[in-house]
Amino acid sequence: MNKRMRTALLILAGMLVAVAPVWAGSAIIGSVAGSMNATMGGQALVPNTTVFSGDSLQVREGAAVVAVGRGSRLVFGRETVASFLREGVEVTVLLGQGNVSLYQGQAGVSLRVKVGTVTVAPTGGYKTLGEIAMVNGAVVVTAKEGKLRVEGNGPAVEVIKGKTITLKAREARAPQGAGSGAASISGATALQVGSVAGSAVSSVMGGVAISRAGDARDAAAAATATAASATAAANEATAAAEAAGAASNAAGCALNVIAVEELGLASVYEPPSGYSCD
Repeated sequence: MNKRMRTALLILAGMLVAVAPVWAGSAIIGSVAGSMNATMGGQALVPNTTVFSGDSLQVREGAAVVAVGRGSRLVFGRETVASFLREGVEVTVLLGQGNVSLYQGQAGVSLRVKVGTVTVAPTGGYKTLGEIAMVNGAVVVTAKEGKLRVEGNGPAVEVIKGKTITLKAREARAPQGAGSGAASISGATALQVGSVAGSAVSSVMGGVAISRAGDARDAAAAATATAASATAAANEATAAAEAAGAASNAAGCALNVIAVEELGLASVYEPPSGYSCD
């Protein structure tokens, strides 16, 4: 009996060791590509920080860029609060306030954004760029590239490239009605929608700028250090050249003294410009 128990425990331990890396890996959302005035769990967010499932992000007057999978990006705009959840190959952003722009490539991790009962996800299996924002209690969904599927508040709606829809988001615990929350293009919020749609591009471009800012600063620092080294080397070379020139002139002048005073000959050395034998 004891032998059987030991064998079972060994098998169980082996299985746990085998699946532990999978569990650990599945909890990783991605890494921070760049940020400005953003915190994660109350701590200042810095580039290359690993983002895990369950982490909470807050952006104030700034932005944050999270790289997910192979080439996918999440760009969080100003005054945004969000958290992350990973289940298998699906990464879900739980948006509490603000806005998020998502870019998903053709393969790899599947991105979703959830606001209350509303879920927004790329569909079609091709590259997708879109923005989901909360504006005055409504959810504004814009597709810049590809197609987004919106579910959870009435019939599912597909938002194609160049289109924007607005809809109300109920709390996740609230009962769902079939027709009361159907998605629609709202004329009353046309200015807000236009503003949000325009901010999709600015958020992505701002995010790219932030993600590249660190690299630019590093490159600038390296260039400055290289320039400083080159300047120091040039100064040393100049000093050495001046010393060599002075030594050469002194030797030439000494040769003149020997030629004139000891050998009775004419001067054989003519000092170059800037030098003399006085």
